[in-house]
Amino acid sequence: MSHQQTESDVSIDEIPVDLDLVHRSEFTRADIPDEIESITWSLLSEQPPTNPLIVLKAARWWYIHGTGESDPVYCWAIEWVRHLTTGEATASGLFGECRQYLRSLECEDTDQ
Repeated sequence: MSHQQTESDVSIDEIPVDLDLVHRSEFTRADIPDEIESITWSLLSEQPPTNPLIVLKAARWWYIHGTGESDPVYCWAIEWVRHLTTGEATASGLFGECRQYLRSLECEDTDQ
């Protein structure tokens, strides 16, 4: 591992897991590690990632730190991976929920 771990900061595949943040009801965009933030926002771009492993890395972070299987970003990431691996159309409603949720995190950052 490239960094020292503390009791509240562990790592899986170089993605930090902040135990103090796990399933916390509130956090802001500033709490999201840079790599995860980059992957997350690229999921909403016109050219989202096409590597399912990269998308699953972000999905895992949102599952652990967000609201589990109901987290909007996790749901959209899993839906995008399903699309990438099967070629089936995506559930566009999940995209909208994810975008709205991320915008709410940005608003919380500006309110503070």
